[in-house]
Amino acid sequence: MLRPLSFDFMASTLGQTQCQSANSLLNRLCLGPLLFVGAVLSSSAMANPINVNAVTTVPVITNATLTNSVNPETIASLPQAVSNNAVALVHSDDQSYLLSFMGIGQGKTNKDVHNRAWALLLSSERPQWESIAAVPHVAPLAGRLASIAIGINDKAYIFGGYTVAENHDEISTVDNYQYTVKTNQYQRIADMPVAVDDTSAAAYQHRYIYLFGGWHNDGNVNLVQVYDIQTNTWAQASPIPAPAVFGQSVGMVGNQLVLCDGVKVQANINARRSYQASPVCLYGEINPDNHLRIDWQLLPHYSVANDTKTSQFQTTESIDNQSSTNTAGSNTLTTATAHYRMAAIGVKTTTGGQIIFLGGSDNPYNYSGMGYNGRPSEPNSYGFRFDLATKQWLTPFELSQPSMDHRSAVCWQNHLLRVGGMLEHQHVSQQVLTTPLNADQSCTQ
Repeated sequence: MLRPLSFDFMASTLGQTQCQSANSLLNRLCLGPLLFVGAVLSSSAMANPINVNAVTTVPVITNATLTNSVNPETIASLPQAVSNNAVALVHSDDQSYLLSFMGIGQGKTNKDVHNRAWALLLSSERPQWESIAAVPHVAPLAGRLASIAIGINDKAYIFGGYTVAENHDEISTVDNYQYTVKTNQYQRIADMPVAVDDTSAAAYQHRYIYLFGGWHNDGNVNLVQVYDIQTNTWAQASPIPAPAVFGQSVGMVGNQLVLCDGVKVQANINARRSYQASPVCLYGEINPDNHLRIDWQLLPHYSVANDTKTSQFQTTESIDNQSSTNTAGSNTLTTATAHYRMAAIGVKTTTGGQIIFLGGSDNPYNYSGMGYNGRPSEPNSYGFRFDLATKQWLTPFELSQPSMDHRSAVCWQNHLLRVGGMLEHQHVSQQVLTTPLNADQSCTQ
C-alpha cells in the first residue's frame, strides 16, 4: 500500500456514534494516535443487515456433471489475472466452490482495482470459472484491495479492504458481506468496530472469525477482532503482543494458530516514518472455555529456526527488511527474514496439525509490486511448516512456482491452492498454483 507518511492519526472514521456509545477505552481510542487497546469491543453496527440482491444478468452456477476424479493439479486459470484478491472455499449441496473476490488487475494501477468476483465449481468434470455478482460497496469507489474472505459451510464472509483514489488516497472500508453461492447473493453484515485492511483471518468452531491486526487508514492495529456468524456481532479477543503490522499471515488448526511477519511502522529521528518488515512469529492457543482469550507465545522465526537449537529469540535491532536476532543461551547472531503477504493455512496431520506458509516476498511493497525501498519485489520460492505437536519448525521445502501478494491459501483434495497473486517480475497471475500435501497431511475442511 502507498501508506501515508504523516504521523497524524484520528479515529474519526469510526464515527461519532460508535465512539460515544462504547466504553471509556474506546473513547480514548478515538482520540489516540494508534489502536493499542485490550478492552472487549462489541458491535452490531447494522441493526438490520441489508440484503444486497445479485444482478440477475449474472449466471448462477447450477447443475454440472459431478465426478471425484478431478485432478487438483490442473485447475483452470482465472478469467482474468488478479492479485491481492480474497479467496474462500465453500460447500453447498455436496459440491465444492472456489471463490475469488475483488483485487487488482494486471495493470497494477488504481484504475485496475475492481470488485469483480468469480466462482469455480470444483466438483464438475471440467471446471471453469464463471463470473458471479460483483461485491457490493458503500464507499464511493467500488473496487478494493487487501480484503480477506473465509468460507464456513455454504457461506463466504468477506471483510475489509481499501479503496485507491485517483490521487492515490487510500481508505480502509468498514463494510462486510456474507455471500451465498446457491443464490448468488450478498447480505451486508455488521460493520467492523475498527475498519482494517491487509489483515489475516481464521475461523474457529465453524462460528467465530478472527481478524488479526491489519492497517486502519493511518496506522497499524494490534487488535484481534472476532465476528460471530450466529449473532452477527463483533467482540475483541486478547490483542497481539507484538509490534502492530499489516500484511501478516496466519493458519489455524483446532484452537491453535501461528501468526507470522507483516510490516510495521518505523519511527525515525528527524525524518518521516518508514515501513519495515517485522520477522516475528507467534503461537496462539484459544481458551476452549472462552473464545476471546488467546494465550500468546513468542516462537523462533522460521527463517533461522533450523540453524539453532533453542526455541527463544530476542530481537536486538532492525536492519532494512531484516532483523538481527540473538539466540538465547548463545552468543551467535543470526539474521531473520520476514515475508510479506504469504499464503497460509492450517492442515491436519496424523499427530495433530501443521501451519503452512507459502511464498510471499522479503521486500515489502506497494500494490504495484514495487518495494517501499524503491526496489522491485520478487516472490519467495520456499514454504515453511510449523508442527503443532512438537512445537518446532520443519525443514523448508521448495515451491515449484514462487508467488506473492496472497491473502490466504485454500486446501482442497489434499492440495494447497494459491489463487492469482504475483509471480516473478511482479507479474499478476491468472493461475491457480497447487502444492500437494504429504501422505501424513490432510485438509481440515
